[in-house]
Amino acid sequence: MIRNIAVIILYDKNKRVLLQHRSKDAKRLPGYWAFFGGGIDENETPEQAVRREAMEELGYKLNNPKLVMTQRFVWKEDKNTKYVFMEKYNVGKELTLGEGQGMNWYYFFELDELKIVDHDKKVLKYIKDKY
Repeated sequence: MIRNIAVIILYDKNKRVLLQHRSKDAKRLPGYWAFFGGGIDENETPEQAVRREAMEELGYKLNNPKLVMTQRFVWKEDKNTKYVFMEKYNVGKELTLGEGQGMNWYYFFELDELKIVDHDKKVLKYIKDKY
């Protein structure tokens, strides 16, 4: 199966990134820390998908998400393409967790302590080195 995914990495003025702690019964990556986002629906662009997912999962309306990378990877025999967007968090907007068991802001030096899947670790290394 081929799966297209759009994710958002919100970051704050302190260069921390927001991650989702996925539910223990999640279909994909149960118990892992991951990005907010999900599958791209038919006839939907990656940007439309990431905007929709941010509203569904965070109650957050993105202003100007920037596509920073596209990543191809295989996960459990599925071929995936992940579109990674970033946006600076607007502190005037509240975040409401819509999926998962939690969320938290992390500095890059704290990420090694978290259960994060390898392909997401590669994204985090890329953005740390670039942004």
